[in-house]
Amino acid sequence: MRGVSGAEVPVERLRPGDPLWPTVAFDGLREPVRGLFALGRTGLLGRAPRRSVAIVGTRDASPYGMRVADELARAFVRAGITVVSGLARGIDSAAHRGALEAKGDTIAVLGTGVDVPYPVGHRELHGRVASAGLVLSEREPGSRAVPGCFPRRNRIIAALAEVTVVVEAPYKSGAVNTATQALELGRVVAAVPGPIDSARSAGSNLLIRDGAQVITGVSDALGLFGVADDSCFRAPALGYEEGRIWEALEGGEASAESLAERLSMSIRQVLELTSRLEISGLAEFRSDGVVRRTATLST
Repeated sequence: MRGVSGAEVPVERLRPGDPLWPTVAFDGLREPVRGLFALGRTGLLGRAPRRSVAIVGTRDASPYGMRVADELARAFVRAGITVVSGLARGIDSAAHRGALEAKGDTIAVLGTGVDVPYPVGHRELHGRVASAGLVLSEREPGSRAVPGCFPRRNRIIAALAEVTVVVEAPYKSGAVNTATQALELGRVVAAVPGPIDSARSAGSNLLIRDGAQVITGVSDALGLFGVADDSCFRAPALGYEEGRIWEALEGGEASAESLAERLSMSIRQVLELTSRLEISGLAEFRSDGVVRRTATLST
């Protein structure tokens, strides 16, 4: 296949016993990996699972989840840690894009053939990862999606990472399945907490309840690898309702009335929540009744 630069990216086949085969990573898998097809920089497998992190989550991600996945991916690759994910919509794609934008290393593990982007809309992202990072699959090139192919690939994502971070995930989801398989391998699992009434975060919150490491900021995430980076962003502790206001302002400034209508709040609630954002230095309520962001949650 051809990468985004137009150059031909050849498909390579790897088997147990090959010099680049990640034997340590796959040790302990209940269902062994018999072989892999690869597009891109196969040398990245030499690091796995050491200095690699899986960032996974729901396809139906919120703006908050997408932003967090992007920020975490950028922070990890700046620290020299490879980001592994599944090239799916939502959290996976945000993680890959964040790693690529920060000029870092990323590995995508597919449930389809290594040359078959899934979803089709991720053809461009697939090409970018193949050109700058690595795309893997245990299925023959040309293979399309079939029932069970994605849960099976999840064990490879878990095996290639020292730490698995779940950003947003419902109870029954591929991300929780990946985290479960990581735990079976004795790896570290962490999760980003979400609203207790959000189905998108139900699985993430359950993992935390059951002992997963809690990610409250980039410093927590990097700490799982023993890395400290004072330049990384530390988000103010926004409550759920303040977060709703913050996300509603993502597209630009808005009047208090329009925010109240959009979020099914009273004007008084909007004013109180905006005041909290102002105290944090994140927003401004102007004299003309318009609310706007005055800062970003990243540096």
